[in-house]
Amino acid sequence: MAPADIHVEVALGVAAREVRLVRLSLPAGSTVRDALRASGLFDQVAGFNEDALAAGQWSVGVWGRKERPGHVLRERDRIEVVRGLNVDPKEARRVRYRAQGEKLPKGIHRSTKARPAGPGGED
Repeated sequence: MAPADIHVEVALGVAAREVRLVRLSLPAGSTVRDALRASGLFDQVAGFNEDALAAGQWSVGVWGRKERPGHVLRERDRIEVVRGLNVDPKEARRVRYRAQGEKLPKGIHRSTKARPAGPGGED
């Protein structure tokens, strides 16, 4: 190991709750793109390649901050690669709200389960 090497991690979110983690030792001055190529994940994960990355199907960040593939890495950086969102989270929340039905008038509450009795045993 040369003293000019840097140590980085590449974390790829393959599916929900499934992450592949690769630790690398790269020459100083390496970029995010260099780390992704060296990780071997382009060959291991279906649909993950440089074209899909350029098309915006995957997002790349370093320590949670979005970065471009040409970003120069530093010692102990963590490169995170995630899939693009299929649904806008705000729109998904609107759809869930509409699925609950009409908003009830003030003072009327929809009961979802039996309420526990008060402190005296009676309500």
